[in-house]
Amino acid sequence: MSGAAAACGPRPRGGGMRAYPALPVWVVEDHQDVLPFIYRAIGSKHLPASNISFVHLDSHPDLLIPVNMPADTVFDKEALFNELSIENWIMPAVYAGHISQVVWLHPPWAQQISEGKHNFFVGKDISTTTIRVTGTDHYFLSDGLYVPADQLENPKPLNLHVVLINPTEASNSQEENDKVASAKRLKLNTDDTANTAATSSSVAPGDHDNNFSSVKNKEVQHASALNRAKMLPECSASSSLRKNECPVREVAKDICQVLQNGDAFVLDIDLDFFSVKNPFKEMYTKTEYELLQELYNFKKPHSNATEEDLLDCVENRVHQLEDLEAAFADFCDNDDEETLQKWASYPGLKPLVQLVHSLKSRMESPDYEMVHQAGLTCDYVELPHHVSTKEEIEGLLQSIRVLLKDMPKPTLVTIARSSLDDYCPSEQVDVIQEKVLSLLGFIYGTLDVHLDYSSNSSSL
Repeated sequence: MSGAAAACGPRPRGGGMRAYPALPVWVVEDHQDVLPFIYRAIGSKHLPASNISFVHLDSHPDLLIPVNMPADTVFDKEALFNELSIENWIMPAVYAGHISQVVWLHPPWAQQISEGKHNFFVGKDISTTTIRVTGTDHYFLSDGLYVPADQLENPKPLNLHVVLINPTEASNSQEENDKVASAKRLKLNTDDTANTAATSSSVAPGDHDNNFSSVKNKEVQHASALNRAKMLPECSASSSLRKNECPVREVAKDICQVLQNGDAFVLDIDLDFFSVKNPFKEMYTKTEYELLQELYNFKKPHSNATEEDLLDCVENRVHQLEDLEAAFADFCDNDDEETLQKWASYPGLKPLVQLVHSLKSRMESPDYEMVHQAGLTCDYVELPHHVSTKEEIEGLLQSIRVLLKDMPKPTLVTIARSSLDDYCPSEQVDVIQEKVLSLLGFIYGTLDVHLDYSSNSSSL
């Protein structure tokens, strides 16, 4: 690690924090399954119990909240782990007091939260005892998660930074080729207690194709503590894959400023950052998907909305989603024409007739619970869907290589494959994983890799 990177790192850890002999890398299938390993690191005093920074590379923010989960569930970790799913596992750790800074690094095709800095509170809603936020981005409003600050108990500040990462064209210079070719071979030590018994192997950076080119919005100002983190530069979410509107080294400098506010940091990577699918687009016909978008459409508040406007927006959205959930639950028991017409008479639910007829024409027994889950993703923006070319994957790997070289070493790394649910294309996931692990080894040296996803896995 360079002196510059070390200087920009988290504050020195006090309180008897322990150091790992080699950088641990936990690889899981479903993203929420990384959280127990982060908690384990807190319990073993490798991570502090509070003020952790979380650098999150993903095509999805994963910053939703289990809507009906009592807030106090976060203090019973086993109960908490049973409540979580892939889209809502970070915020409970914020409310529990562990994570204070989140940096979401996203590729050009993921646009769920607006660029820049978002300071807000995460706390217990005094009326429902669930976890809610004061964040006003559409991402939070469309899930009915916003409440005013005076409605929160035990509020925890969150500094959220949303930063675009564009692919970088690979360097073809001989100097770069020589540097990679001469890099020392890396021993990837695997954990014999992991579900996958992966053998230790030597991986040379030069063995993996070209130079390691291998990879909601209003700011809420309630307390001076929320203004500690410096503003990350906003950057246009250009779809151009050649023009970097946020130069990666500048991004690294800004992330370093954020990390200085924390006591340690975790690097988290979802492999669907590099290539991503919207599985629901393959599950339903184009017409069915359009009907879901019509049914679940989120009516955004106007740009200068008052607190009252935001509360009305959330109340209307919650009623809309409750009606849709109840309708599809009813269809699970009985989807005859009488039941269908009853629900279609509700305001905004008329498209149910065409949707259900279409589903029943193709399926003997439609999975209405899955239909509802698909609908919940059809609000103000589609789920990202971009199956990357080999060149695009290499370009993102190159950007991440530049980024990580200019950042301090994390305490641990977590990786999610996200392939069994078809978010990361199954035909690409093993190659992406191999390249990411090689890249991490090139940057950090010896890794302690734990493959914790399947006894039949063949990566590495």
